[in-house]
Amino acid sequence: MGKFKVTISALKKLLLKVKGGIPYSMVNNGFTDRSRIMTDKNGKEIVVIDEIRFKGKRAINWDDVKDYLKQFVGRNYTISDTKDLIYIGNDLPNEYAGSEYTYKLNGAVAKAKANASQGIPELITTAKGKHFRENNEEKHSRNAKYGWYRYDTRFAIPVYAEDGTVERYNAFHASLIVRHSEDKKMYLYDVIDVKKETSNPLEHLSAVHDTKPIS
Repeated sequence: MGKFKVTISALKKLLLKVKGGIPYSMVNNGFTDRSRIMTDKNGKEIVVIDEIRFKGKRAINWDDVKDYLKQFVGRNYTISDTKDLIYIGNDLPNEYAGSEYTYKLNGAVAKAKANASQGIPELITTAKGKHFRENNEEKHSRNAKYGWYRYDTRFAIPVYAEDGTVERYNAFHASLIVRHSEDKKMYLYDVIDVKKETSNPLEHLSAVHDTKPIS
């Protein structure tokens, strides 16, 4: 019998096929291997997405994003600053990929939000600030019974040169929307207000966190 060799890329494709197309890349207590927490030149934390997974010449395939997000459902992550424990519920994939906010996105911002999905755990753990508002919508009387919270977060996605190498990173600011449910748990509901930080192209990143926070 001849030797059997499997390349890393081939193995990843095989795993995706076995798992029904969902990119199961979880490592280290629910964190993925597709993003990293780093610091910019100002010493501020930012989640760096390692690759552009979701792209399209005309539009993002949000069904693919929704399928990707399903791997996080049932997990929870702690915001380092506030120690709030944030759960991922069944509603996140649909809301993230199909909300009214998402529907209106196009171009670079749509691409940014789609690919930010690869760093959901890190976006939560590095979130800053905490702003509360009461729930005034009847349709959310149960799943947001105790109101809504908004947190600030940052991420960066790569920009490729013609030869396929990473030329730089574009930084984005976004808001995490969290609902406080009747079960008294806090759930990530959506990521909105994605805006490019035009004054801060990240050509140099440093201080990689060697270990990721435990969920």
